[in-house]
Amino acid sequence: MSLQSSLQKLASFRQNNTRDSQETFEKGLVVLKAGASTRLGDEGWAFLEQLALAAIDVGRLDIADQCIKQLGDKFPASPRVDVLTGIRIEATEPPSTVLSYYDELLKANPANAAVWKRRISVVRRVGKIDKAVEELNEYLDTFYTDVEGWLELADMYSSCNQYNSALQALSHALLLTPQNPFTFLQFAETAYTSGDIPLALKMFLVVIDMNDGEDEDTIPLGISVRAWWGTKLCSRYLVSASLPQSHSNTAVPKNIKRIDELATERVLTAYSGEQGIRARSVVSNWMSGR
Repeated sequence: MSLQSSLQKLASFRQNNTRDSQETFEKGLVVLKAGASTRLGDEGWAFLEQLALAAIDVGRLDIADQCIKQLGDKFPASPRVDVLTGIRIEATEPPSTVLSYYDELLKANPANAAVWKRRISVVRRVGKIDKAVEELNEYLDTFYTDVEGWLELADMYSSCNQYNSALQALSHALLLTPQNPFTFLQFAETAYTSGDIPLALKMFLVVIDMNDGEDEDTIPLGISVRAWWGTKLCSRYLVSASLPQSHSNTAVPKNIKRIDELATERVLTAYSGEQGIRARSVVSNWMSGR
């Protein structure tokens, strides 16, 4: 494993926000042992933070401590180093100690969003969901544009079967990221779970429409497959059942039978080809009710 290839891979991980902890640690260790981090300039500090997180993930706390010490020596009052230190403490100390540490940081700087979010994650992890929801709502009152915060809040509500509240949280995320099909997909799946089938169908179709590069000759891939599956589930229900109540007063499309037929075709197309014969058979049997 060459030093240059390790540096390139780690830079790629940072650029793409990829957290492959094991590979990051292995390649990062090559760089650290070669002493190359001191020759990377500002990138060297980003590398040390990246390696520290990976080392914590894989249980090499000795390497994490080494990275954090170098960062702390360079940036003694850095909020990012404070948070990184907190994550390191989470790996070995009880929640009460971790919460006390984060509380002290927030007293010194109540506007430290990263510390606030870490504290909330610890509260949730110890099972105090109501408290975590309360604190996250308070956090989002201050940091409204934090999309990850709204998604986390929606997940908390869903874990408590409070799907209407989850949809409200996701609505804020949609306003902030109207171009992200994954957020629409999460909204659609949550609406389906809540029982609002017409709303779920509408949002699944939005996801499909956002992938405007797809046509009838294209094999659906990735998020499109999930969206077409969701569309099929919704349309199949709406065609065969009496009109369900929509809590959002979303109307059922008049061409629902055509949508159902198209969804069937697209799902089957997604599983076409030699490698998809078995999956296609399963889909066909499911759709025919066998």
